[in-house]
Amino acid sequence: MASSARVDLDGNPIKAMTICMIGAGGFIGSHLCEKLMAETPHKVLAVDVYNDKIKHVLEPASLPWAGRIQFHRINIKNDSRFEGLIKMADLTINLAAICTPADYNTRPLDTIYSNFIDALPVVKYCSENNKRLIHFSTCEVYGKTIGSFLPKDSPLRQDPAYFILKEDASPCIFGSIEKQRWSYACAKQLIERLVYAEGAENGLEFTIVRPFNWIGPRMDFIPGIDGPSEGVPRVLACFSNNLLRGEPLKLVDGGQSQRTFVYIKDAIEAVLLMIENPARANGHIFNVGNPNNEVTVRQLAEMMTEVYSKVSGEPALEVPTIDVSSKEFYGEGYDDSDKRIPDMTIINTQLGWNPMTSLWDLLESTLTYQHRTYAEAIKKAISKPVTSS
Repeated sequence: MASSARVDLDGNPIKAMTICMIGAGGFIGSHLCEKLMAETPHKVLAVDVYNDKIKHVLEPASLPWAGRIQFHRINIKNDSRFEGLIKMADLTINLAAICTPADYNTRPLDTIYSNFIDALPVVKYCSENNKRLIHFSTCEVYGKTIGSFLPKDSPLRQDPAYFILKEDASPCIFGSIEKQRWSYACAKQLIERLVYAEGAENGLEFTIVRPFNWIGPRMDFIPGIDGPSEGVPRVLACFSNNLLRGEPLKLVDGGQSQRTFVYIKDAIEAVLLMIENPARANGHIFNVGNPNNEVTVRQLAEMMTEVYSKVSGEPALEVPTIDVSSKEFYGEGYDDSDKRIPDMTIINTQLGWNPMTSLWDLLESTLTYQHRTYAEAIKKAISKPVTSS
């Protein structure tokens, strides 16, 4: 139950606020809605076109927070009611995005429009109406690290300084225009620059969030179950789908890329600190990740195979992984950064936040959820006879 005696990091009482959350029905939004309802007095205007992942927060009417969350089925591209919701709120959080790597190649126009054009009115309405904005960006804005240009056999590759990404210092380095994988990163960087410029020129109060691979229950979709059969979700959901179906995990270009992963519940703690400490968060860009949970994608696959065998009671495959080329998996125009490590100095200094959950523990929690939620549905889908035309 939300406490009435809550204070911010400087000891000031936290006043109840109204939050317009765009993209509330997604992975991050669902966890943030849970947190806000269970632990704060704040009200949420939840904006999305779907609400499947937050139905448990919206109903039944007997929930202790009933009346503090309202769902508004609105497409922000073309709904005149949208600005009115921002005007009603004290704070707007924009989570809306196309953020699946497979789409960057196959749907570059949709990716650019969704992440830049569709976000323009949000920034405009917040600026014109003097409303605070927390804008969700991505670690993709960093693009390639300086270290990725070093020769493969260079001893400097062992120096993490070439791969650590700092919000206020690291350059944003993208691939060539024909590599459409960077359409997402470019769109996200340009909207960041617009938000920053609105702050500098027109006094917009803003915070920008750069997530580094947030992982947990309700992330993405399982193809053919609660998403399109031909869909390609992000790496954890891809691997989960393979494990649930008893298929080898596909490692793109050998799975040599390195990534860090942070548990969604740790990350949501960081977001709540931003929401409730505007004096410390306004005007800042925050990396939100866990540099202690760094692995290659191949190592991630091996860990997930081991963890899934534990939570499901099913033996691992004799050949648990297979290698595929990025062209075969994603299509023409794919490119990647081989390693990204978030610098955590700014968020630790401003908000005192540090992630707590180990990679093993977050995988165990997530795969337990995936198994409970999808295993039976996938068994039924697999057992259905194929009809011939």
